[in-house]
Amino acid sequence: MHVMIDLCVIPLGVGVSVSEYVTACQRELEKSGLEYQMHAYGTNVEGEWDAVFAAVKRCHEVVHEMGAPRVSTSMRVGTRTDREQSMADKIRSVEEKLAADE
Repeated sequence: MHVMIDLCVIPLGVGVSVSEYVTACQRELEKSGLEYQMHAYGTNVEGEWDAVFAAVKRCHEVVHEMGAPRVSTSMRVGTRTDREQSMADKIRSVEEKLAADE
């Protein structure tokens, strides 16, 4: 099953700045071969269910390996069966509607 998630991995007990942990997670997403798009407070990821959730697991593993004693993740998950739709399709749809306003 194809899935899109909005992922926010939060290492706890590592201080205020978490960019090095976010960078490590982004590297894992790159290695996974999945489509992903980082934004200011997380990352959108899409692909087959098992591959996406394996990448989330790997992010947790890597952040723990870096010394974070706790990792808290918030995630929104979406699937649909009526048609195929990518992250780019969703963005394009809104951009077209905004362009029509001009």
